[in-house]
Amino acid sequence: MPKSKRNRPVTLSKTKKKGREHKEAIVNSIREAADKYASMYVFAFENMRNLKFKEFREQLKSSSRFFLGSNKVMQVALGRSVADEMRPGLRKISKFLRGDSGLFLTNLSEEEVKKLFDSFEVYDFARTGSIATEKVELKEGPLTEFTHEMEPFLRKQGMPVRLNKGAVELISDFVVCDEGKPLSPESARILRLLGMKLAVFKLRLICRWSEEGDGDFEVYNAELEESDIESS
Repeated sequence: MPKSKRNRPVTLSKTKKKGREHKEAIVNSIREAADKYASMYVFAFENMRNLKFKEFREQLKSSSRFFLGSNKVMQVALGRSVADEMRPGLRKISKFLRGDSGLFLTNLSEEEVKKLFDSFEVYDFARTGSIATEKVELKEGPLTEFTHEMEPFLRKQGMPVRLNKGAVELISDFVVCDEGKPLSPESARILRLLGMKLAVFKLRLICRWSEEGDGDFEVYNAELEESDIESS
């Protein structure tokens, strides 16, 4: 009888080795960059759009370097205590790598960096699960933005519509989304059809480390106290 494939042993050593090597490569890249650039920032992001972020990163590649990925791996690269930090003060910036965040290393001045990040704002269509930033309600009556061929699709999205003399008509008021509530798949589709871009992709500076002195460090968000991070 042939051996069952279910009972065939599977070696995971290569997979584990590849994962470890990948993490080590990131750690080494961050440490090399830390020696190359004069200052380092932790930034948070909202509604990430990969293509737009890539374009932003390309604009700054001659003077700066971005790192996104596992916060724990980036923390290991910088050091999480006085004993293992690679440069004085980096343990402080390491502790702010939480949630949707990344590292920005640069030789640009602080004024230039703030201007770049403050001005970066991209509007896009909100995705399913995103929190609606406003209430969108359609009033009863003709929906001139939709053709008659779309009437069956709109009904599938839960909209109370009908055809009236070849035109799509809303037979009662319809709330597409409520402010502060997650978008359903249907709501996200309707907003896209309406051309309403409720999602804003933004980058927000959290803190800054500089090689000046013995490792200059500054927190930009007043709500984030260093003592709270240290005690975590």
